[in-house]
Amino acid sequence: MPTVTIIQPTISEEQNHKLRCAAYCRVSSNSEDQINSFMAQTRYYEKAFEKSDREQLVDIYADEGITGTREDKRDEFKRMISDCRKGKIDRIYTKSISRFARNTKDCLKNIRELKSLGITVLFEKENIETADMTDEMMITIMGGLAQEESTSISQNLRWSCRKRMANGTYELSCPPYGYKKINGKLVICPEQAKVVKEIYDSYLSGIGMISIMKNLNERNIPCCKNSERWHMIGVSYILTNEKYTGNTLLQKTYSTNTLPVRRFKNNGNADQYYVRNTHPAIIQQETFDKVQRLISEKNQKQPRGTPHNSALHKHIFCGSCGSILIRKSCREKYYWSCRKHDLAAVDCPTKQISEDKIHSAFIRLYNKLVYNFKPVLTPLQQALQDLKYKNTKSGTTIIEKYKEIAKLKEQTHVLARLKTKGFLDEAKYLGQTTELNSKIAKIQTEIKKLNVSDEEDETLEQLDMLIGYFEKRQKLMVEFEGSAFESIVDKIVVKNQNELEFHLIGGLELTEKICS
Repeated sequence: MPTVTIIQPTISEEQNHKLRCAAYCRVSSNSEDQINSFMAQTRYYEKAFEKSDREQLVDIYADEGITGTREDKRDEFKRMISDCRKGKIDRIYTKSISRFARNTKDCLKNIRELKSLGITVLFEKENIETADMTDEMMITIMGGLAQEESTSISQNLRWSCRKRMANGTYELSCPPYGYKKINGKLVICPEQAKVVKEIYDSYLSGIGMISIMKNLNERNIPCCKNSERWHMIGVSYILTNEKYTGNTLLQKTYSTNTLPVRRFKNNGNADQYYVRNTHPAIIQQETFDKVQRLISEKNQKQPRGTPHNSALHKHIFCGSCGSILIRKSCREKYYWSCRKHDLAAVDCPTKQISEDKIHSAFIRLYNKLVYNFKPVLTPLQQALQDLKYKNTKSGTTIIEKYKEIAKLKEQTHVLARLKTKGFLDEAKYLGQTTELNSKIAKIQTEIKKLNVSDEEDETLEQLDMLIGYFEKRQKLMVEFEGSAFESIVDKIVVKNQNELEFHLIGGLELTEKICS
């Protein structure tokens, strides 16, 4: 029987390889107390790893003055997740679940992804580490409590705001054009107030909003601090804002009670509060009322089908500058004009196009597809299905790919230990590690391709819908149908005055001539 002698390692794995740790910190406001807390968290993690033999701190990811209910607003958090995917981190430390996320869905989604990458998260306050599978139930509970806490705080703040609105003590955070804020009170800004009065006088004298806007830009009249040029929406805002009469209408918008919080225009969904004499007036109430009546009369005189009721609204884009086209009426006919060209013709060459011509181009395209959708769409559908099958026929998932990378990285660690112990010379070490790194890079490329599969599935689904739509619609179109346009067209790009590029659902792009 052979005799086996165990040779104990002379260098422990812990000495050769330290866990790469990251710390995530977050405070939810920019107040002085919170910033102090933020600095304290950062200093704590810097000191915690100074004398550690088993762990090393690779980076501190810190979001300052950012909400935890929305992951897309946390740049440092997104950077940390990206570094995890790149294999730069083995473990994440964070103060508590509420610091990591206050949205249960996002919390669990990220933790599950991190676990699939072999990365653990340690929540110090709750003493939970995600390496233990049974902790997911605890994370769900704690994440739910953190979300409920965030919702409760949000509701309390909204209740406080409504209370101050009701008793007339609510203060505006941002002064409108024509005013500035001094000691919490709105004070008239003389130079801007002159512009406000001019806009009202011009509109009452029969000058339209677009003409007023152009006149202000030609004279280089300064606009608000957030914009270099005047726009029609800014002129409209001034002409319809009751604050210029010295009164304030509060809660013009409202927020949802559930996460993620969304804001909507208040069309009778929530209480509004009209507070009189809150600040000095720039415009007399009588003048303001005359302007509102004039705006109402002009809106009633417009032909049916306002820009917001048109199927083309927010679907037409300029091929030269990328701007969205707006709908304009002239002598009871509609035209679509590039916003940039409308402000200054020298900035964009795309001229306005008759809506009737756009409708006619769509009808011709639609009728061509009615007859030819099978030879046009079916090959594209088949190509996408073949690509999807090629990517998934092996049954290999992204997680399995990451596991392969983990095994290859473990082999590089073994090679490093063998080289350290003198069992492997430099040339063989470099050759084998180069080969392993090449395999890792190849798998990472495959992962990128697999990540595209979700987009391929969505495109394939849209193509199926498009083919199904034309299989049911065998009749030719005689007059423009808005419902048909919205069903099959994603957007239109105006290439020039003679060509329109229709982007259909499913990614198909077809060009159609504009007939004169």
